[in-house]
Amino acid sequence: MRISVEDPLTLAIAPPKDETPQERETREQAEIEARRTSEVIDEQIRQERAALKKKKKSVKVLLLGQSESGKSATLKNFQLQHARHEWAEERASWRAVIYLNLVRNIVRVLDILSREMFLAEGEKRPGSAAIEYLSDSDDETTSDRIVYRFSDKHRFMQRRLGPLRSIQSDLENKLGPGSQEVRSTAHISATPFDSPGSQLLLKRPSRDFGINSTNGWKSALEKLRPSVMASARPQRRSDSDHDEITDVLVACKETMLELWQDPIVQQVLSHRKTKIEDSPGFFLDDIDRIVSYDYEPSDNDIVRARLRTVGVQEHKVVMDDGSGKEWLLYDVGGTRSSRVAWASYFDDVDAIIFLCPISCFDERLREDRHINRLEDSYILWKSVCSSRILAKTEIILFLNKCDLLHNKIKRGMCIKDHIPSYGSRKNDTITVMRYFQQHFKEISKQYSPEPRPFFIHFTSVIDTKATAATLGVVEESILRTHLRNADLL
Repeated sequence: MRISVEDPLTLAIAPPKDETPQERETREQAEIEARRTSEVIDEQIRQERAALKKKKKSVKVLLLGQSESGKSATLKNFQLQHARHEWAEERASWRAVIYLNLVRNIVRVLDILSREMFLAEGEKRPGSAAIEYLSDSDDETTSDRIVYRFSDKHRFMQRRLGPLRSIQSDLENKLGPGSQEVRSTAHISATPFDSPGSQLLLKRPSRDFGINSTNGWKSALEKLRPSVMASARPQRRSDSDHDEITDVLVACKETMLELWQDPIVQQVLSHRKTKIEDSPGFFLDDIDRIVSYDYEPSDNDIVRARLRTVGVQEHKVVMDDGSGKEWLLYDVGGTRSSRVAWASYFDDVDAIIFLCPISCFDERLREDRHINRLEDSYILWKSVCSSRILAKTEIILFLNKCDLLHNKIKRGMCIKDHIPSYGSRKNDTITVMRYFQQHFKEISKQYSPEPRPFFIHFTSVIDTKATAATLGVVEESILRTHLRNADLL
């Protein structure tokens, strides 16, 4: 071998000139072992990097269900447990949403009262004609006419609370499209995401910050969130720090209480098929507490508050359990016109939480008064279960609003009057819940492309303590599936 004296590296690694054959064999074996050790270390580093990359992959959960099924309330419960800092930052902003809910409650009662007073006055005037009453609830009227003893006090309350209609408009303008409920629209399929090419209709936008819609409740709260400087100060309001809306509400507080507690008004409301207490965003029992300059929304208030989701909202939550695991939760608009956007989120989620409000067996969709809400949920569930894209996706069913179901049954409502297939079964809450559970289970078994486990939870997601326990079980199940798919288990 010719060695250049000008190359010190070559000199350093060159074998000794007087190397014996035995020494050469020993040296070559040592070099082979060193290379093998180096390759093992390199492979170990590669695997650790790959595992770290997989570990950092976010857990993605899609919340599905019709409008007013409890998707946003479920998400708020998740944030309450795992994103306390962001929850605290948004707390003051929910005040306007809760006031809008309260004002809507009052305006709805006023509308019902006005209609009954008009009919009562009309019956006193010969030849008078009744007018059609438009309500935001179906089946409002009763078949029998009842005579109510209205007085000047009721006319005074109507005039005194008249300004609340302007307050409602102001709050809706401030909060944006999410504050507007969808009314009857042209007929739209229950599952527009099933149509050919539906995934091409809406491409998911790429955003650094987790909001995929500018019309959802997260966006609405951003408009109301205090500035950084303001958030450094105590959030409690003083008499000099309140706004005009609070002024009007405080001025109307006693009259609002009188309206809600009035025996004649309660008599009118008790004779209606749809109970205002069952509607989302009900705060009439809290007037005395929340109509105050010092009011700060509680956790339960925020979870109960109603603000419609428009489009698809992406919420990023970093777990505070020390793992630093990032969860992405997608809250979707549930009205039929919003569902076409769902398909583009099917292909890359770890789990779906599907919510069905089982208390709505006697109700109809806001956007289509011909469609029973429970039947709409059956159609949605069937479509989600039968999707081949979701064949290997974990699907968890929340049969929600069990508290409202119990209240309806306690009031004497018979399930078989609305669901003939219920037959002669006992008309009690547990039997009804089991009936619905079995029906959803059969749909899943019949229409899933391949066998899948059936995960079900009976919930009332406005109950924060009970929902926290349920979500703890669900989170563990989803995380195990996520890690298993990432080959980390």
